[in-house]
Formats: sequence, C-alpha cells, structure tokens
Amino acid sequence: MNTRHDGTTTRTARGSSVLRAWDEHIAAGPEDAPRYAHARATFTYSGAIEGNSTCDYLLYYAGQGHDGDGQSAPGLEFVEGTVDGRNGTFVLRHDVTYGPHGIEDTFTVVPGSGSGELEGLTGHGRAASATETVPYTFDYRLTG
Repeated sequence: MNTRHDGTTTRTARGSSVLRAWDEHIAAGPEDAPRYAHARATFTYSGAIEGNSTCDYLLYYAGQGHDGDGQSAPGLEFVEGTVDGRNGTFVLRHDVTYGPHGIEDTFTVVPGSGSGELEGLTGHGRAASATETVPYTFDYRLTG
C-alpha cells in the first residue's frame, strides 16, 4: 500500500469471482461458420472486491466451437458492492482471450464510473482460469 500526498491510496489485492450465469446468443453468422455472439454473464466477487456483477461480452468464433486459441472478447461489467470496505458501483472494461484451455483477462476501471463511496476509483487487474472460479489481482486507487 502506498499513500501519495494528494490522499490517493494505491493497493494491490487479490480475490476471485465465480460465474453464476451465462446466457449466450449468436448475433451474426451461421452456427458452423465465422460468427460473433453476445453473452451476458453474472458473477459473485470475493476478496478485494465483494459483491455481484453483470457483464456483457462480444465473442468471435471462427467455426465450430473453439476453433483455435487466442480468440478475444471485449466486455463491460457493472459491479455493485464494496472495494476496501467502501460501498458503491463501478464499471470494468475487459479484454478477454479464450480457448479450450480457459480464459485470460486484463481489466480496467472505466474512468469516472465509480459511484457512492467508490467515486474516483481507478485501477486495473488480471485474471485467468479454466474453471468457473476465476482468481484475480487488482491494483487500485481510492482517494481520501
């Protein structure tokens, strides 16, 4: 933890999220050819972030199933809960790569998206897993 002269506290923390629901629909393209899909997922967070979220992803498929590694999916996630004991909401922007061996994710707090006691929250993190429980590392700053 580092505290700067402007009152900003920088922390590195860990936790995990658990996938609770996944609803995916093809948005364009046939089932057996290149296509993209929209997925809405819900998660429960524990650790540095405590709470629940809803995330929307755009997924690309080259053909049947996972036809190769390293496909990427952007996502936006609305998180409601606490960070470092402070209550509020914020939005994460995700860049997820996925394939038959799981996911790797880098995420960033969308600037200005924090509300309540999380107003002014900034940060970024990483996550990776091949199961529905996904450990993450979160580097973040809270003012005050």
